[in-house]
Amino acid sequence: MIPQAIKETITQADGREITIETGKLAKQANGSAVVRMGDTMLLATVVANQDANEGVDFLPLTVDYREKFYAGGRIPGNFFRREARPSDEEILTMRLVDRVLRPLFPEDFHAEVQVMISLISYDKDVMPDSLAGLAASAAIAVTDIPFNGPMSETRVIRIDGELMVNPSFEQLKKADIDIMVGATKSSIVMVEGEMNEISESEMLEAITFAHQEIKKQIEAQERLAEKCGKSLPKREYSHEVHDEEIREKVWKECYDKVYDVAKHPSGKEERAEKFQAVLDEFLAQYVEDPEELERVTPFAKTYYHDVEKEAMRQMILNEGVRLDGRNPKQIRPIWCEVDYLPGSHGSAIFTRGETQSLSALTLGSSKDANMIDSVVTQHDEKFFLHYNFPPFSTGEARPLRGTSRREVGHGNLAQRALTWTLPDDYPYTVRLVSDILESNGSSSMATVCACCLALMDGGVQIKKPVSGIAMGLITDQKSGKWTVLSDILGDEDHLGDMDFKVTGTKEGITACQMDIKIQGLTMDILEQALEQAKEGRIHILGEMMKTLSEPRPQLKPNAPKLVTVTIPKEFIGAVIGPGGKIIQELQKETETTISIEENEEFGVVEIAGVDQAGIDAAIERIRQIAFVPEVGETYDAVVKSIKPFGAFVEISKGTEGLVHISEIEHRRLNTVEEVLKLGDKIKVKLMGYDEKGKMKLSRKAILPKPEKNQE
Repeated sequence: MIPQAIKETITQADGREITIETGKLAKQANGSAVVRMGDTMLLATVVANQDANEGVDFLPLTVDYREKFYAGGRIPGNFFRREARPSDEEILTMRLVDRVLRPLFPEDFHAEVQVMISLISYDKDVMPDSLAGLAASAAIAVTDIPFNGPMSETRVIRIDGELMVNPSFEQLKKADIDIMVGATKSSIVMVEGEMNEISESEMLEAITFAHQEIKKQIEAQERLAEKCGKSLPKREYSHEVHDEEIREKVWKECYDKVYDVAKHPSGKEERAEKFQAVLDEFLAQYVEDPEELERVTPFAKTYYHDVEKEAMRQMILNEGVRLDGRNPKQIRPIWCEVDYLPGSHGSAIFTRGETQSLSALTLGSSKDANMIDSVVTQHDEKFFLHYNFPPFSTGEARPLRGTSRREVGHGNLAQRALTWTLPDDYPYTVRLVSDILESNGSSSMATVCACCLALMDGGVQIKKPVSGIAMGLITDQKSGKWTVLSDILGDEDHLGDMDFKVTGTKEGITACQMDIKIQGLTMDILEQALEQAKEGRIHILGEMMKTLSEPRPQLKPNAPKLVTVTIPKEFIGAVIGPGGKIIQELQKETETTISIEENEEFGVVEIAGVDQAGIDAAIERIRQIAFVPEVGETYDAVVKSIKPFGAFVEISKGTEGLVHISEIEHRRLNTVEEVLKLGDKIKVKLMGYDEKGKMKLSRKAILPKPEKNQE
C-alpha cells in the first residue's frame, strides 16, 4: 500500500505556493522531506548517529547537495555519462546550507550528522538552490535530532525597484539585487549575494523582506513536525565529560593573565606564544604527577580556550582596544604594488596587516571561457576568479587535497564583487587568480582589492574600482554591550560573533557575505556594521588609488589582441574545413587562436593573437575563403590566362572571372596581348552576372574616358 504523505503548504507574498511533504520517501533515514515549487522538487534526508566517535569534540556535520541531470531530462555530458564530482555551483549551495545549519546545533552535540539534498525535478521558472535550506531544515524538523531550529533560506532579488522571492533564472539576469538570506524565526543567521552599487538602507530592506518570507516557511515546518509527532522529545545524549573543579581552577588562575596578554598589543605569532605560555604555566603544577597531568590536560585545554575567548572579548568591550592595538574602526596598514609579474597580463600585490594576496590577470579568447554545464544552465562563463589558500600562508604544513569548499566559496564571493564593474560586452575571456601568501583574517577581501588592481594594471577599463572589508562583532548578553570591529583579524573572526564581508565602490555595495554565530542580531547592530563597513571600504579604496588611480590606457604588450570579422553563414563550413583541417592549419601557420560562432544572419569569427602580422594574415585568408563579390565594387586582380576573347583574372584566391576583350580599354583591340600579359596586376569592376551566373568584369569601366576628337 502506498503510504500517505504528510503535507504543509506555504503561500508566498506573490501568491505562488511551496509544499513540504514527509513520510513517503526515504523512510529509513532519521528524517526526510520533499519540497516542491512549480515542478522543481528537492529531496532532503538527514541521519545522525546516536553516539559521538571517541575523541571527537566538535560537530562532524556533512551537507551535500547534488543536481540529478534526470531532473531536467538531460544526460550528463562527461565520459562516464553519470553525475561525478560536485560542480562549483553545487559546492556553493552546500556552503549556503551548511553555514546556517551548523551554528543551530547544540555546542555539546558531537554525533556525526549527514544532510543530503538532491534536485530530483527541475522547473526553469524555479531555481532549486533557493529551496535547499528549507528542504534540509524540514528534514531535521521532523526528527528527534537536537537542533535549535527550524530555519530556512530564501533568495531575494529586485527588478525595477520591486523586491521578490525565489525568482526564475531569467528573472535573475534582470535583477540589480540578488541575495540569499538564511534565518531562524527570531534572527538572521546568514546573508550572501551581489548587488549593483546599492545603498546600505536598500540592503537592509531586502534582508527584512526576506525574513518575513522565511518566517512563513518556518511556521510551516513547525506545523509539519507537530503532525508527524516524532520531533518531541528530542533524543538524549552525553557527548562531553566535564570536571567542574578543573574548570573553576583554570578560570581562577588563568583569566587575569590572559586578559593582561590580550591587553598588550602583539603580532599573531607572539600573541599565540604568550597565550600558550599561560597554559603551560598552569599545567606545570602537575608535572611531578604524570598520571594526574594526563588526566587534567584535556580538560584544561578545553576550559582554557573558553578563558581565552572570554578574556579577549571582555578586553575589547571594556578597553576599546583590540589584540593588535587598534581601535574598533581602525584599518590595518596597507601597501600595494602593481606590474609585479612580467609574464601575466596584469598583476598586483595587496597587503593589509598580516594578510597578503598576489593576484594575476590572464586575458583569453572565447575559446578559453569556462563551460558551465548543469541542470539549471548551460553557458560559457567569460569572467571567472580562482582563489588559492596554501598552508604556508598560515605557517602550517598540512596535506594538499585539491581545491577546498572554502576556496571555491571565497573565490566566488570575490568574483561576484567584481563582475559588475567589467566593461559591457567585453570581448576577452578574463581569468583572475588570487594566491594568498599570508593570512591573518579577511583574505577574501584582500583578494577583491588585489584583483581589482590587477584588472586596472592590465588595462581593463573597469567602470569603477572596488574594495572589500570584513567586519566583526563582539557582544555580551549579560551587560548588553556590543562593539562592531572593522577589518577583523583571524582571532577576532574565531572568537567573535559575526563575520560580515562587504565589497563595493565609493557609491554602493557590490557583494556581501555574512555569518552570524549568535541568536538575536538586531537591525541596529546590522545597520552600524554596514555604515562602519562603508567608512572602511572608502579608506581602503583611497590607499589602493595611491598605487594606481585608474586603468592603464592600453593592454600589456604580451596580452592577446582580439579582432572580430563576420562572414556569410554558408562559408562557416569552408573556413573550418573537413574535420577542422583548414582552421587548425590556419591557427598553426599564423600563431593565432580562431573561434567561430553562428548567429541569426552571420558567422562571427574571433581571431586572437599576440603578433599583429599573424592576425592580419589570418583575416586575409578567412576573407579569401569567405569571399563574396559585390556588384559595383572594384577589386585588385591578377591575370591568370589569356584567350582570344579576353583575359581570365583572379580577384580573390580561388575566385576568377572573365574580362572580355571589349572591356579592357575604351578603344577596339585586335588582341588581348596588346595591353595585358600573364601575371599583370590590374584593377577591375564587377558589373554584374550573365545568364549563367558568371561574373562580368570590366577594366575600362574604371579608366577615364578619352576626350572626343575635335573636328
